[in-house]
Amino acid sequence: MQDILFDFISKYISLTEEEKNTILSLNIFRSVKKGTTLLQEGQKSKDSYFVLKGCIRTYYVIDGEEKTTAFYTEMEALTPHCVINKTPSEYYVSCIEDTILTVSDSDMEVEVNSKFPKFETMCRIMAEELLAKQRVDFDAFKTSSPEQRYLNLLEKRPDLVQRVPQHQLASYLGIKPQSLSRLRARILEKRIS
Repeated sequence: MQDILFDFISKYISLTEEEKNTILSLNIFRSVKKGTTLLQEGQKSKDSYFVLKGCIRTYYVIDGEEKTTAFYTEMEALTPHCVINKTPSEYYVSCIEDTILTVSDSDMEVEVNSKFPKFETMCRIMAEELLAKQRVDFDAFKTSSPEQRYLNLLEKRPDLVQRVPQHQLASYLGIKPQSLSRLRARILEKRIS
């Protein structure tokens, strides 16, 4: 798994052996079982996650119903809002597959960034890329119909359709599971005729 992480980092910065060894000494790799909750609503945390293999999701529970807001799969990072604000989390983070990830905390990141300033540069670039991507995704979500959202998902993240339970996918798209079933049938019908 360390090679996967180092390959990813090499897209942004080159690492010396000393830097690689420093990363390995941090003991950041975790294997987490499907169904594990990494963060609960109301919990405080300093942990950030980077998915090497698997899938995690963020969701709120509103009036007893789960509302999925995001899925994070291979080579995607998540720093929960509560880490930055130092407040209790407003949402949950859980694994929907057996997952291998790195878990780092804000203290660890400060230490590494002070020793190796290029890590801070890499993190800034990644944060800018993520912010831009989220802005585009949010705008696309707000300006499209449920059918268009599903078609966009099929185009941009087709793996999620196979990996994620239908009720979570429907919640992510902002519709009920029954509506998603009808939507899929309608799209399939259009493609056949």
